[in-house]
This record gives sequence, structure tokens and C-alpha cells, in this order.
Amino acid sequence: MIAKCPGSQSFSQPQPEIIRCRSCGEEVEIWTDEVKVICWKCQDTTMRTQGQSCLDWCKFAKQCVGDALYTKYMKNKSLQKKTKK
Repeated sequence: MIAKCPGSQSFSQPQPEIIRCRSCGEEVEIWTDEVKVICWKCQDTTMRTQGQSCLDWCKFAKQCVGDALYTKYMKNKSLQKKTKK
């Protein structure tokens, strides 16, 4: 039996990634459990495009990652929706 779903690993064990700032093109570090980062060079906020995750559809998502991580994920998803409008 698996204690945790492998799909939730990027939330329970976040890893750093490099993305480009949308304003100045500088490389900035963002963690896999985050959707926005402030560029160290130009101070603009850059948002990551976050696709679907098992947390969007799995009925055990909240139990799998815990209340705090699940709530953070849902908050991040709502931030993305607001910036797309």
C-alpha cells in the first residue's frame, strides 16, 4: 500500500524550478507548490501557468496532502483565475 499518492509529491515535497520573468526575461526561482514569484531584478510579479493536478479531481485530495496544503493549492488556483480575466 502507498502511504501517499505519487501525484501529490510536488506539493508535499516541493522542488525549485526556474522560470522567466514576464517583464524583463530574467530567470527567477519558483517552487513547485507556488504560482507567483517576485523578480529579484525588476520587482514585477510573475505567475506560473499551473495545469490540472490530481488535487483538482481526486476525492481523497484533502486527506492525501492535508488541509493546509490543499487550501494553499486552491487559493493559488483562484489567484490564477483572477489574473487571466
